[in-house]
Amino acid sequence: MQVNVQSTGSLERRMEVSVPQEEIEQAIAERLKRVSRTAKLKGFRPGKAPIKVIRQQFGEQVRQEVLSDIMQQSFSRAVTEAKLVPAAGPRIEPISSGPGEDLKYRAVFEILPEIVLKEVDGLAVNRPVAEVSKSDIEAMVQNLREQRPSFNVVDRESREGDRVTMDFEGLIDGKAFEGSKGDEIAVILGAGRMLKDFETGILGVRADETKQIAVRYPDEYHNKDLAGRPADFSVHVKKVEEKLLPPLDDAFCLEYGVTEGGLEQLLSEVADNMRRELADNVRSRLKQQVFDRFLEANPVDVPNALIQQQVRDMQLDTARRMGAKEAAQVPPAEPFVEPARRRVALGMLVNELVKTREIKIDRSRVEARLGELAATYPDPDAILKAYRQNPDAMRQVEGMVLEDQVVDYLLERATVTDQPSTFKELMNFGA
Repeated sequence: MQVNVQSTGSLERRMEVSVPQEEIEQAIAERLKRVSRTAKLKGFRPGKAPIKVIRQQFGEQVRQEVLSDIMQQSFSRAVTEAKLVPAAGPRIEPISSGPGEDLKYRAVFEILPEIVLKEVDGLAVNRPVAEVSKSDIEAMVQNLREQRPSFNVVDRESREGDRVTMDFEGLIDGKAFEGSKGDEIAVILGAGRMLKDFETGILGVRADETKQIAVRYPDEYHNKDLAGRPADFSVHVKKVEEKLLPPLDDAFCLEYGVTEGGLEQLLSEVADNMRRELADNVRSRLKQQVFDRFLEANPVDVPNALIQQQVRDMQLDTARRMGAKEAAQVPPAEPFVEPARRRVALGMLVNELVKTREIKIDRSRVEARLGELAATYPDPDAILKAYRQNPDAMRQVEGMVLEDQVVDYLLERATVTDQPSTFKELMNFGA
């Protein structure tokens, strides 16, 4: 076997392989001989047909199977001998493969880059430092109250926060359009669910009042047929309701799963949840920063084949979460390219760090993570059993734990600067 390898890019290789035709013919003869032992041909007992007849009947099919097998085997041998690690399967381009000819083909493929970690110590990151204050807890409880409002009909002009129920009909250039008519539509003023001009127009209205409202659709409106266009709406108000927030009593606490301890217990649980969310947020920000610095310190070429595969995975995952049922609903590839490039590059660097620094998976952390996942289900024991019996699920959990260990390894060696912040800033609460 003769092999010639050329570099056609930083990672792309073009390999030409030549396999002597004697090797091809020998492999074909051996394959035909095996076929002859079981072949059933009319006029011959099983296994008794002459090899000449077997060749006439199965020769071309066997030849193609042998050529395919030899190309795969010879490519594998060739990259091993050349000490190359393909990132993905090759693109095979036949050169010659006819009877009496040597098998010659060209294989174009990308290799995995050789990674030598340059910097892992002293990566500069900022650690947000914040506390959950009493006012933060009070604001969160107020937010919980806002999620459980009741509404009471009032005989007055509408104000911010009121719920207005109405019929409306809109016209553009004197003609109705899609979405121009609504009956018994309830709008909470100030919630931003309707066009700003429309909401402003129904401030100060009373029940049984009819009002004409002129609006202009924003230039960036999602319906391009309406974007930037003026419309005239006729609105008939059915009722105006005042929003009432629930009192902080036992009934309210029960709405949020607090059966004992009343308001004091609710406040305690709310504070604990806020602290957990804050800790998770800080951890996420540190992880993002330390991985960004890790990538910047260790730039690496990424095989395009792996980027494309990652893009496809991200497209399909997004489509599943969106509930897409048809191929046409899969989002376009372009927005995923750079995130996919980062994910693949980071994966290669993390693997190299785990290997060279001999970071071993912490089984106690795996068990702790399993416990956290199972605790969110009604029957934790059944979930734990299901995870342990599912190798793919266990590998996923172990991968998450190992990634956390890598983050800890990098942070322990990083230059960390504390950066004062607040719960509201970090959690974007109240924005």
